[in-house]
Amino acid sequence: MEKQLRSIPRPLVKTNQWFIVICVLLTWTTDIKWFLALPLVSGLLGLFFGFNPVMRFAKIFLKKPLSTYIPEDWDQQQFNQTIAVVCLATGLVSYLAHWTILAYISTGMVALASFVAILGFCIGCFIRYQWTQYRFRRSSN
Repeated sequence: MEKQLRSIPRPLVKTNQWFIVICVLLTWTTDIKWFLALPLVSGLLGLFFGFNPVMRFAKIFLKKPLSTYIPEDWDQQQFNQTIAVVCLATGLVSYLAHWTILAYISTGMVALASFVAILGFCIGCFIRYQWTQYRFRRSSN
């Protein structure tokens, strides 16, 4: 029996990435730190409960059956979302603590990674691949 791979349609992943980028840019331009809470809460709900409200809302606008869209690996997206949540949480806490440099660095990293992923290169995928290779090489010795 073949193992069923879980996947997420690419348009939903891209919507989530745009949401992160937009919320970071809104935080930077308005100085309203709570914009970061929107993708943070959405990401946490996705990680812990498998329910990402941004993706669920975007799903309404998909015209074709979900299986017809290019699939993104669910496990990889969970890994990427974990990195995004850590960066967003660090950014929000840093803003609230008035640690401006750390706030800009962490939010800049997540916005840049999301935007680069929109353009086609997944930094989180690269990190996960390198980590997997490192563990494999280490276990082979």
